[in-house]
Amino acid sequence: MSEPRAHDAHASAVATAAEILLVRYGELGLKGGNRSSFERALVRNIRWACEPISPVRVERRQGRLAVFPERRVEALARRLQDVFGIASISPAWGVPPDPDAIAQAARRVLEIALAGFPAGEPITFRVRSSRGDKDFPLTSSELDRFVADRILGGDARIRVRLEDPALELGIDVRRERAYLFASRWKGPGGLPVGTLGRVLCLISGGIDSPVAAWLAMKRGCAVSFVTFHSFPFVGERAKKKVVDLVRVLARFQSRNRLFVVPFAEIQAAVRDQAPESYRTVLYRRTMQRIASRLAERDGALALVTGECIGQVASQTLENLRCIGAAASIPVLRPLATYDKLETVELARRIGTFAISAVQEPDCCTVFMPSRPVIRGREEVCLEAESRIDVAALVERALEEVETFDLAAEA
Repeated sequence: MSEPRAHDAHASAVATAAEILLVRYGELGLKGGNRSSFERALVRNIRWACEPISPVRVERRQGRLAVFPERRVEALARRLQDVFGIASISPAWGVPPDPDAIAQAARRVLEIALAGFPAGEPITFRVRSSRGDKDFPLTSSELDRFVADRILGGDARIRVRLEDPALELGIDVRRERAYLFASRWKGPGGLPVGTLGRVLCLISGGIDSPVAAWLAMKRGCAVSFVTFHSFPFVGERAKKKVVDLVRVLARFQSRNRLFVVPFAEIQAAVRDQAPESYRTVLYRRTMQRIASRLAERDGALALVTGECIGQVASQTLENLRCIGAAASIPVLRPLATYDKLETVELARRIGTFAISAVQEPDCCTVFMPSRPVIRGREEVCLEAESRIDVAALVERALEEVETFDLAAEA
């Protein structure tokens, strides 16, 4: 079963008529004694994601979650494709775990699924059962045959094919209920947001940093954001661009705090008192100091950046070492080994690319060196910083930070 697309009429027909959503998780199922806390976090995140669409009841069922919505099942299924920790979602029906009841429901599910296919075209089909309840009277293969014998024959379009059929009727037998479904919608995987603590992402208006934030969320981190704004050298549209990016990322987590740090005074001081070739490295070292302090305020345990090894002059290993040395907490770089095409592909999938691709000057373009240093040395950075009152500049910037709590666009 493949991930449904907007034009997938079969998946849409099934979802519209379904009664519940059967949610499967992947990696968190391997957490052993800690699995229960990860499940509770996933349930909490599911309820948050569903709240604007429909009230839901979520029940934990032997390695699965059953989501019972009041309405709009298809919209909820699509929304859950943004909830980290979910491996797949199936719009489903629940029936008593009895062979006859299962076969009767299977006939109805098949009719609904067939309605989404073009009339007159042959449809390859199979039944695939699994048993979480080993006391069920039939084996999985026996249940496959039992159900197929009772539902096939009424539609001449159906052709049985066991490998890669166009339509697969799934049956998941549990002790409390049996679940029937005819589509499997791919989730984002990963771990539930918030289970691995909070991080602070240095976000710009570019392509990379929003993707790095998304990848941190996928690993279970709740993400706050900090951006650096060089007014009057850049205008308010640069700030709005970052706000728009955070609103897109707000689809994936419930709390989205953005710190906006004034940075023009710092850049002017570096321009006037430091070697030109080291400007960008020194800007970023000061960003690391400020971000580390903000992280302490916000309860974040690490910084996240969109840096990628060798992508630009400031991202050689030597320069990354110089920059990271100024942070007082760990610096995570989810994109360190990605190439640009991989990052762009993820940005398109997340929905940030169109915003990031709009050309807008930001603090990174202010007083750019004509020949930036490629293999920076920390001792040169320290010597340059000794001529600048870095501590005072950092304190003034922290006193003037703007804070925004943002929500996803409705």
